[in-house]
Amino acid sequence: MIEEFEALFGQCSDAFKQSRTAKRGRELAYGLLNCMGRRTITGMLTGCGQQFQDWTAAYRLFDGDRMDIARFFSVIRKELAGKHLSEQMPIYAHMDDTNTRKRGRKVAGASWQRDPLGPPFHTNFIWGQRFIQLSISLPEKYGPSQSRAIPVDFHHCPPVKKPKKSDAPAAWQDYRKKQKMAKLSQVGCDRLKLLRDNLNNEGARNRVLITSVDGSYTNETVVKQLPENVILIGRVRKDCCLYTLPDTTQKGVGRNRVYGDQLPTPEQIRQSDDYSWQEVEAWAAGKTHQFDIKVIKNVRWRKAGARNLQLVVIRPLGYRLTKNSRILYREPAYLLCTDVNLAINQLLQAYLWRWEIEVNFRDEKTVLGCGQAQVRNEISVEKIPAFVVAIYALLLLAAHKTNQNRENPTLPRAKWYPSVPQKRQTTGDILNIFRSQVWAKNANINFSHFVNLHKLIKNRGNTINPTYSAAFYLRN
Repeated sequence: MIEEFEALFGQCSDAFKQSRTAKRGRELAYGLLNCMGRRTITGMLTGCGQQFQDWTAAYRLFDGDRMDIARFFSVIRKELAGKHLSEQMPIYAHMDDTNTRKRGRKVAGASWQRDPLGPPFHTNFIWGQRFIQLSISLPEKYGPSQSRAIPVDFHHCPPVKKPKKSDAPAAWQDYRKKQKMAKLSQVGCDRLKLLRDNLNNEGARNRVLITSVDGSYTNETVVKQLPENVILIGRVRKDCCLYTLPDTTQKGVGRNRVYGDQLPTPEQIRQSDDYSWQEVEAWAAGKTHQFDIKVIKNVRWRKAGARNLQLVVIRPLGYRLTKNSRILYREPAYLLCTDVNLAINQLLQAYLWRWEIEVNFRDEKTVLGCGQAQVRNEISVEKIPAFVVAIYALLLLAAHKTNQNRENPTLPRAKWYPSVPQKRQTTGDILNIFRSQVWAKNANINFSHFVNLHKLIKNRGNTINPTYSAAFYLRN
């Protein structure tokens, strides 16, 4: 895995202005992955053995134009679209926003935000920054299969500072103008356009970009400004107003009608027997499921104007917590798609893969410490989290390329893991393998022999060296 990571990072060398800054960026990347504590800049320096050297150069790396983060994501996009995704497949992307908690009141871009982890019966607030991320799915194969989302964009989108009541009217007009441009839906639409333009310039002009979003981006701002060759799949409310196509045969006075008769709400359609269910196979929650769905094509929505849409209603999926427990049900889902001709199995699987971006957020913040760096400069607070996400994406790509080689040795999993064959490596497993290879290399240990020794100790039921155990089986 080290060789693959080195090769990918080497392609990003032109993201740095000088060779010495490229060397420093590489050292900080290894320090980030080797760090066992908080992922501050000093933590990265300690992880790469530079705790007794001048630290100011590491802080300056993330200030100014010494490093271009966009170049990292460009390399990742080219690897995905050009080498790992079949040309016959569309490109599946996911977009969502997240926040990182901060403590300093002078951190640039930090503000009070609603806590998404707060209880449903009470709104809590946190002090932090907000970011928008775009990820591209890397499925195992065409059709229903598990997938891993690889981040290709991580953009800081702070709110606009509100002027005082005593400020001039011109300041308030400028504030309202900037506030519209700083809305999450508008910033997300701009980042989606940028992703489409970058894919066009990198040789994927003819490939369709299917983007899945949640309800906060299924709105007028995004749908009406959707770029060409982009399909949007988004979740909508169960009581939204939908309409049939207008009757064009009737001529009358005035402008042409855009909307026809009002349809039942999505919730009423789910409960009605007038619309039939159909069974669609898709991958979710670790295995292939049979989903019951209803599809209504050629519907109109006031937020989308004259664009024809298709509505998809997904029946709640039943599950059991244990073999003997009663059946529980998940919530139904209601989706709108901007392409009425998109195959329903593609549509459903694309949206189910959207969960992977939530996994990205969890890994970035809890495993790799995105947002833990203690900086407050306007440029630094934007670049350091993006750098962490870019290294995370390079690590996932390196693991994917390494796993294509079936002979690659990996550490045996702990006893409390299920004995069934491992279907998916977690980010913690990938990070442990990377660290163990780095440390085995630095200690002049043959990694294959080291893995076989661990397997032998495991099979004999003996205890393992506690130093190795603490280092190579660390759980973040």
